[in-house]
Amino acid sequence: MGGEAWRTAAMNEQRGLADVQSSCWMESELASCKFNDVRHGKRLRKLLAQLAEHIGGSIPWASQDWANTKAAYRFFSNPRISEEEILGGHVQATRGRIAACGTVILMLHDTTEFTFHRRDTAPVGILHKSYTRKDKKGRPLHYTVCGILMHSSLAVTTEGLPLGRL
Repeated sequence: MGGEAWRTAAMNEQRGLADVQSSCWMESELASCKFNDVRHGKRLRKLLAQLAEHIGGSIPWASQDWANTKAAYRFFSNPRISEEEILGGHVQATRGRIAACGTVILMLHDTTEFTFHRRDTAPVGILHKSYTRKDKKGRPLHYTVCGILMHSSLAVTTEGLPLGRL
């Protein structure tokens, strides 16, 4: 086998091993997911596999075609699927990893603002009022910032090993 063919074979073998490891990891993370409809669990697994192939990419990029893109957006906007159902398996797996550590765990917290420009603030909610400038009479002008706050926590060991998000 020539040098280039050997490198290609080795890369394919590494990809295959990575795919197996990714698949095993995904199944352990999703093992505790409970959906009212079995099809929702299957769709989540397919979505995660597609997103794992294109880490950091958008849903359309990961989906690779319009039908899969539309299916992903339908899944995430389905009123019969909750955030708890989607994240339940990961949260349970994270709790298991925390319990298995038997050492000090650091909980890193972050709050992120998702802001939206809206005339009607009621559907989204008010985050705060911001100062823009002063008017001709020297009075401050304010505008309302609409949006939502997301507070997340990441469990890590003191060595920096991430255990998961809670």
